[in-house]
Amino acid sequence: MTIRVRRVAAACALGAALTACGAPSAPHASRPAPSAPTAAVSSRPPTLAPGPAGLTPVFKNGPRVDGKTVALTFDADMTADEGPRAAKGEHFDNPQLISTLRTLKVPATVFMTGRWADEYPAEARAIGRDPQFEIANHSYSHYAFTGDCYGLPTVSPDRMKADVERAYTAFKKAGVPNAMPYFRFPGGCYDRQALKTLSAVGVTAVQWDVVSGDAFATDSDAVAQQVLEGVKPGSVVVMHCTRSAAPATEKAVRMIVPELRKKGYRFVKVSELIGAADRHR
Repeated sequence: MTIRVRRVAAACALGAALTACGAPSAPHASRPAPSAPTAAVSSRPPTLAPGPAGLTPVFKNGPRVDGKTVALTFDADMTADEGPRAAKGEHFDNPQLISTLRTLKVPATVFMTGRWADEYPAEARAIGRDPQFEIANHSYSHYAFTGDCYGLPTVSPDRMKADVERAYTAFKKAGVPNAMPYFRFPGGCYDRQALKTLSAVGVTAVQWDVVSGDAFATDSDAVAQQVLEGVKPGSVVVMHCTRSAAPATEKAVRMIVPELRKKGYRFVKVSELIGAADRHR
């Protein structure tokens, strides 16, 4: 994923990183997002109430007073027109990272593009059915929802809603049982128009307060240090899980996790932080 924040704090320049994940496990039980498969109302995951004028709500971090919790998030990016690169052998997935998270018993939220799910359906299904993880929406195409977003192609306002819904359709096709009603803007770029347009989808937009700097990074120590210095109680960390665009991430995670646990942090999914934020309203 390429990271940029508009009208939120902490803008960053990570470039148009492409990412991904994968590996097998057990079923996951949650309420799906709008346009995703249906499930029991009682199991609906927490979301934030719409913002002013009914705009899509934006979540950046959880409460700072609910103990030491932190959510590691991983963007599984693949842009709609990158099929030829995958066909030539470029890897937009990173099964080793997912395996490491399992071994370390770290729950995580994977923001996946629909195009990635189309390319790696078995991996998408395995992640989506593993209760240790939750899959959220990162658009279908990984095209920007505003102009001037790290050089990404843009999706027109009249196609934004359809692009998000197409991603949920791709997840369902891959066998993901319960995609979450959370959406991360490609590049982190959004404006009022984008928030207004997506209000009809019923998602909570999820940003972050800690940038790992792992996109295109080769120094795992530097990535780990940046995360460890930035994390606070309730933090959301944005990372990537691709062999081609974030090769240092898996090793960085192996350094980050034990250090944060030594400091008393507990790893949670984004849904737990959103639920805590909703209770504090």
